[in-house]
Amino acid sequence: MKIRKAVIPAAGLGTRVLPASKAMPKEMLSIVDKPAIQYIVEEAAKSGIEDILIITSRGKTTVEDHFDRSPELEKKLLDSGKLDVYNEIVNITKLANITYVRQHETKGLGHAILCAKAFVGNEPFAVLYGDDVILGENPVCGQLCEAYEKYGRGVVGIKEVTVEQIQKYSSMKLTPLGENRYEITDMIEKPKPEEIFSLFSILGRCVLPPRIFEILENTPYGVGGELQLTDAMKTLAREEGMIGVDFEGRRYDMGSKLGILEAIVEVGLSHPETGAAFRTYLKGIAQNL
Repeated sequence: MKIRKAVIPAAGLGTRVLPASKAMPKEMLSIVDKPAIQYIVEEAAKSGIEDILIITSRGKTTVEDHFDRSPELEKKLLDSGKLDVYNEIVNITKLANITYVRQHETKGLGHAILCAKAFVGNEPFAVLYGDDVILGENPVCGQLCEAYEKYGRGVVGIKEVTVEQIQKYSSMKLTPLGENRYEITDMIEKPKPEEIFSLFSILGRCVLPPRIFEILENTPYGVGGELQLTDAMKTLAREEGMIGVDFEGRRYDMGSKLGILEAIVEVGLSHPETGAAFRTYLKGIAQNL
């Protein structure tokens, strides 16, 4: 079944990148000349997604403004003969059919996904975490959608991480299926060293069947009064199995200061307007490190 819908949870407070996120949503922090969330929406669109729901919260209306038309700005660009920039600005509004819903209380990623139940209906859907920008030639969302269409089961994007990182993320119990795909039969969130299944962790992307909503509604709230999506996916993995895709692409954690810096440097080096001059600048800086 073709995946047509995607959900982008973007309601978090961004406490790890304060004070930058005090008045500006972390999803709107710029990577060279585009906000982080635009890269995520572009990835979904390149993957064949037609309808996107962005889960927001109080103070995030700039996200909605970014994907809306701006008649005054558009007119000024046209009057100034800046047709290329005009087209770029207008095309942002045509990436997909984007709608919004507010998560009134930040009660965890699982609670945010429950807010999308009416939007999703009875069909599978992709989830692209708002903190994670993943860049590459082959969009990661599309890689996961292909796996769902082949196996008909929930799919998660996974990568190997360090022992230190796995204890902050989630650990997958898996067996290889060939190429870059695995069967997942169990998982654990933030494992203790003796609880680690493997060093493969979910990083930023998944495709889920509509049954996940029923599971979420019957999953107890955990630490800090939050409903964890990983707990619901664990039930799904144990009952019917899931597929893990060791995806192609470079992930940037836009919820961390270091992740933002890494994204800016690497995108800046490949950007047609900044690449050459920025490379020269960095070589000069590197000599003094």
